[in-house]
Amino acid sequence: MSNYDPNLTASGTGGGALAIDPGLRAYMLRIYNYMAAGVGLTAIVAWLTYQLMGPALLESPLMWVLILAPLGLVFFIGARINTLSVETARILFFVYAALVGVSLSTLLHIYTSASITRVFFIAAAMFGALSVFGYTTRRDLSAVGSFLFMGLIGIIVASLVNIFLRSTGLDWLISIVGVGVFAGLTAYDTQRIKAMYESRDDATTAGRKSVIAALSLYLNFLNLFMMLLRLLGGRR
Repeated sequence: MSNYDPNLTASGTGGGALAIDPGLRAYMLRIYNYMAAGVGLTAIVAWLTYQLMGPALLESPLMWVLILAPLGLVFFIGARINTLSVETARILFFVYAALVGVSLSTLLHIYTSASITRVFFIAAAMFGALSVFGYTTRRDLSAVGSFLFMGLIGIIVASLVNIFLRSTGLDWLISIVGVGVFAGLTAYDTQRIKAMYESRDDATTAGRKSVIAALSLYLNFLNLFMMLLRLLGGRR
């Protein structure tokens, strides 16, 4: 695990500039680069799909395939990450991001482009601040993580129930709770990912960790954005 201590100086004596672990810095930078590239790819594919296919995709049975395929792929990556090569894991991550982009293209038929852009920047600012908090805090967030996981299960169950109830009140409540849960998970996962760093890892192990960590942060950002869009997005 990383022994990085924000209270140590570069010389390790305290009272001056903060210590910097080059290996940890490179590890975290690689993760954020993967995550940002995945978000960017999702946005580009969503826009292209919207432009090329239009509303026909909403009425096509293919839509269900495009919704379920990313779900299956993310479970596959999580289950096989320790046996995949780094290159394969990275490719699968970007394939997943592209598939998500196709399915999210439907949002452009529901919400105005201006409100999607506005909510995207709000989500990005929140994500950045929470990730910095998770990286720098000395408080152990593991207990909070268990609570947030239970909240996530509750959101999934409530969302499935609301498919049949179609309650606007329940949908609003799910979105409010969802923002809190995914905001908390962003800080928790950042701290967990930082703790995963091990300076003695070989290139393959470090590469696999980077991909699965980027996937975790990508999912947190995506879900935070979706919950905020449901609350703040302007419908067409």
